[in-house]
Amino acid sequence: MEEDLDRDSSLVSAILDSAGALIVVLDPEGRIVRFSRACEEATGYSFDEVRGLCLWDFLPAPEQIESAKEAVRAIHIDRIPIRFEHYWLTRSGEKRLIVWTGASLPSPDRAADLAILIGLDFPEHRRAEVALRQGQAQLASIIESAMDSIITIDRDQNIVLFNAAAERMFRCPAASAIGKSIEQFIPARFRSAHRDHVSLFGRTKVTKRRMGELGAIWGVRQDGAEFPIEASISQADVDGEKFFTVIIRDITERKRSEEQLREQAEFLDGASDAIIVRDLQDRIVYWNRGAERLYGWSAAESVGVSIRDLYYKESGPQFEEANQVLLKEGKWAGHTRHLTKDGKRIDVETRLTLMRDGEGNPKSVLVINTDVTEQKRLEAQFLRAQRMESIGTLAGGIAHDINNILAPILLAVRMLQMKFEDEDSQRLLSVLHKSAERGGVMVKQVLQFARGVEGERIVLQLSHLIKEITKTLAETLPKSIEVERFVPASIWPVTGDPTQMHQVLLNLCVNARDAMPRGGVLSVKAENISIDESYARMILDARPGQFVLISVTDTGTGIPVEILSRVFEPFFTTKEHGKGTGLGLSTVLGIVKSHGGFVNVYSEVGKGTQFRAYFPAAESALTTQALEERAEVPRGRGELVLVVDDELAIREITKRTLETFGYTALTASDGTEAIALYAQNKDAIDVVLTDMMMPYLDGTGTIRALQKMDPNVKIIASSGLADEGKAAEAAIAGVKVFLAKPYTADQLLNALAEILAKD
Repeated sequence: MEEDLDRDSSLVSAILDSAGALIVVLDPEGRIVRFSRACEEATGYSFDEVRGLCLWDFLPAPEQIESAKEAVRAIHIDRIPIRFEHYWLTRSGEKRLIVWTGASLPSPDRAADLAILIGLDFPEHRRAEVALRQGQAQLASIIESAMDSIITIDRDQNIVLFNAAAERMFRCPAASAIGKSIEQFIPARFRSAHRDHVSLFGRTKVTKRRMGELGAIWGVRQDGAEFPIEASISQADVDGEKFFTVIIRDITERKRSEEQLREQAEFLDGASDAIIVRDLQDRIVYWNRGAERLYGWSAAESVGVSIRDLYYKESGPQFEEANQVLLKEGKWAGHTRHLTKDGKRIDVETRLTLMRDGEGNPKSVLVINTDVTEQKRLEAQFLRAQRMESIGTLAGGIAHDINNILAPILLAVRMLQMKFEDEDSQRLLSVLHKSAERGGVMVKQVLQFARGVEGERIVLQLSHLIKEITKTLAETLPKSIEVERFVPASIWPVTGDPTQMHQVLLNLCVNARDAMPRGGVLSVKAENISIDESYARMILDARPGQFVLISVTDTGTGIPVEILSRVFEPFFTTKEHGKGTGLGLSTVLGIVKSHGGFVNVYSEVGKGTQFRAYFPAAESALTTQALEERAEVPRGRGELVLVVDDELAIREITKRTLETFGYTALTASDGTEAIALYAQNKDAIDVVLTDMMMPYLDGTGTIRALQKMDPNVKIIASSGLADEGKAAEAAIAGVKVFLAKPYTADQLLNALAEILAKD
């Protein structure tokens, strides 16, 4: 038996040594108990050197030691054949790829089980083949799992590769596409251009063009449906054969989304409100055209800028309070005051909404701002009118009581004068009598303001009244004040109380005199005027109809903006104590309103003031001739008018009026914008209508700049302070037509007809 065992062992050893395969036998601990001659030749180690060592102690690459241990452990424990591979490190440091097949050699004693590993040593070129096959398999997997269509064509443009995404996109199986021309997936109108492009691309040295570089292109599905795509293309030579690979992306949904975004952007840009989106750091990320119109900054100037540095410079505490409420409640609404690009303060109704992402976290703020400056102005005028009415009621009651007090005083003074005839008593009683009479006059003025005390109303010509008052003023005023009168012969009559009319003119002229302590020009002017809807919307209490306008203008100190709204309040005065009662202008307002008219005032500090009183024309004045003249308002024939004014309401109403009567219009908010618009539309603009008083670049500077660009430019100058000085200033600048603000549609259209008729 011992001889048989020795013979079997020698036979096994001979087999192991003569076998070409790598054979390793391991004991249950993974130690080497057999190591074939092929292993010795492959590794450079002899059996004696490795006997008793574990396989992973010296052969596998370090990163593969654990996988070798797991493989051996699986053979011993699971007793199933196993296949694995790893790199061996030879004595010389060479890495060699070994593919192993392992199995268990069981023994009656489980603890004596052996593991046999048979390996194949792949030469370098075989490893490259394996790597190539693995790479090809990976590439095929990537191509088939790609979301975009991948199509490869040969030099004849026949398809050689058509992945799964291409099958879905073009609704065509790969078997039906491969070997066919790619032109079946290109709309007929684009096929010629496609052939030319591929041919040209093939002759260039460029190897690829990225997605989107080919521009807007279209594909066609097998069922004939066309759809927008974008594509990239690359070329490669394989064994002298040219191949082109196209990666195609269906952008139908993106185009639809872009169209929706474009429509939404157009909708937002068409909104009159300013619509703004800002991030949580208050930087602007969206700025619509409504915001451009409201604030003056373009989107390019605004995006990326903090609103704190733009229009919120003066609203710090309110801004912080609004932000706190917004973060807590998700929205905020209120009135704020903002600054425009030209430094103008505007009243804005602001609505803030906190926008959140898909997880509910705050991401941005939607801002909608509505300009309520004009609304606030009208509200202030309305509140002032209510306050005036309340004050008038109160003043009427007080005046009645004071009259009751003054009446017995005057009677008692007369009796005392008869009783005490000495000089001192007479002097004191005379002072008392004059003071009581002066108090009576003041009470009368209060009653006229409060109740609109009416005398006898008759049809009268204001020209006679104006002539009488201006003559008296010229004789009594200081020589430093020049009195001018402008009353046309065709002035319409009005229905009114001559005494009250006289008082209106006198009070206005006295105020004008007091505003010119160093002298100046006092001008009284009357004119017929037709008030239209556009004009009526610009002034509180105004209504459409035929009116006689009386203007009293001075070149005095002017009235500051902060007190201009209070000048008609009873007892409000800026004069020194004892020099004014504060009832003059309130009396004027009461008389004019009682006659069915209205009053407005325009003033510039250091320039002067103009009061305008509008009285309804008498019914008899509305003759057939006047109505015919009203009906024969000159109309435009599509001429383009550039309207330049810093007041938004005037720009919009003037533009609407022009378009109603056959003109087209452009608007500019100041002189610099007007010059830019004129430069762009020089050949199209027929007339420029410009205000004389504007920020940054005033009317005179604007006129001169326009005349340098075009010496033949036709210009109408306009000013709210319609005195001879403004007209003269415009005339010096070469302007032939001057228009007083606020102007009616008739006045505007007649001025346009006049200047367009000039050569």
